[in-house]
Amino acid sequence: MSAIDVRPVEGKRDLDRFITLPQRLQAGDPNYVAPLTIERRESLSPAKNPLFKHVEAQFFLAWRGGEPVGRISAQSDDRVSDCGHFGMLAAEDDPAVFAALFGAAEAWLKAKGRTEARGPFNLSINEECGLLVDGFDTPPMLFMPHDAPYVAARVGEQGYAKAMDLFAYLHRTSEPFPKAIERIIERPRPPEVVVRHLDWKRYDAEIATVIDIFNDAWSENWGFVPFSPEELDHLAKSLKLLIDERLLWIVEVSGRPAAFGVGLPNLNEMIAEFDGKLLPFNWAKLIWRLKRMTYTSGRVALMGVRKEYSRSFLGRAMPIYIFDEFRKEGRRRGIERVEMSWVLESNLPMRHMGEALSDGRAYKTYRLYAKALK
Repeated sequence: MSAIDVRPVEGKRDLDRFITLPQRLQAGDPNYVAPLTIERRESLSPAKNPLFKHVEAQFFLAWRGGEPVGRISAQSDDRVSDCGHFGMLAAEDDPAVFAALFGAAEAWLKAKGRTEARGPFNLSINEECGLLVDGFDTPPMLFMPHDAPYVAARVGEQGYAKAMDLFAYLHRTSEPFPKAIERIIERPRPPEVVVRHLDWKRYDAEIATVIDIFNDAWSENWGFVPFSPEELDHLAKSLKLLIDERLLWIVEVSGRPAAFGVGLPNLNEMIAEFDGKLLPFNWAKLIWRLKRMTYTSGRVALMGVRKEYSRSFLGRAMPIYIFDEFRKEGRRRGIERVEMSWVLESNLPMRHMGEALSDGRAYKTYRLYAKALK
C-alpha cells in the first residue's frame, strides 16, 4: 500500500478537494447531505469569514497515490487559552490515515503553544460541531454534521476521550404536548411578559438583541466563546435568506428582551439532491422551495434566556412559550418535524424539556473529544 502524505491545503483546487472529499467518502450513505460548496468556500475563507479575525487555522489533506483520502483542520482561537481545536474531519476507514491526519494537526497546534486539542469544531463552537456517534439512520438538519459510523472508533484510537456530548431532540408537531408542558402553556402569562416575533424592519437591531441575549445566557456554559460584532454582521447577512420573522421569537419582560429562540427551515431537506452545487439551475429550485415553503422540517438552532431569570419559574417557562409559538407556526405551514439542537449534556433544564417533547430521549448524539498534547 502506498505511503500516506499529509500536506497543507494550498490554492483553490486543493480547497475544493478539501470541501468535496466527504461527498466521495459517504457516497454510499443515503442519509448524507452534501453542503453547498459555495457556502463552504465562504465559510473557510479568511477574506469573507470574520471568525478568522480571532482564529488562525490550517487545513490539511491526506494523500495516497495521488488521491486525497482524508482531511482535517487545526484552529488556534485567541479567545481560548491553552486549548486548540481540530475539525472538518473526514477520512477513509484506515487507522493509518487518521493517525497521519491527527499527527499533522497536533504538531501544528503544539507549534502554536496549545497544550490540549478539542473537537471537532467546524470551525468554532458557534458553528457546526461534534461528531455523530448515535442517530445515523436519519439525515442531518441544516448546520449539523453527519459522519460515518467508523469515525468515532478511529478518533478514540488516537488517544482522544469524550469531553462533552451534544444532544438533538425531534418533536413531531402532530403529537400533543406532555401534560406538564400544557399546564404551563395554559396558565395565564404574567402581564409584563410579551412574546413577539422578529420585527423585519429592524432586522440588524433584532439580530443584535438576539446575540446580546445569547452571549449573556451562554457565558457560563462549557466551551463558551462569545459572538463578536463582526461575526454578528456576517451571521445576519448570511442567514437573511433563511430567517422568517414568524420563526424567530423574542420574549420581553416589562419591555426588555429577556429570551429568544431562532427557528430555521431545514435547508438540507431542500438541497439533498443538489450534490453541493447551486449552478446552473439549483439556485432557482432553492428560491422556489423557500418561497413556496415546500419543506416539512425545521430546526430550533438557537435559544437563550438571560441569566437573571435562569433559576426562576419564568426562566423555565420562557423556552416553553417560544417552542409553543414555533409549533403553532410550524403546523400552519405544514412543518411536521422540529429538531431542537444542540443541547449540552450538562444543560439539564433544556435536556428535560427536549426529552419531554420527544419521547423521552435524544434521537441524535454528537460527541466532542479532548486530548492533552505532550
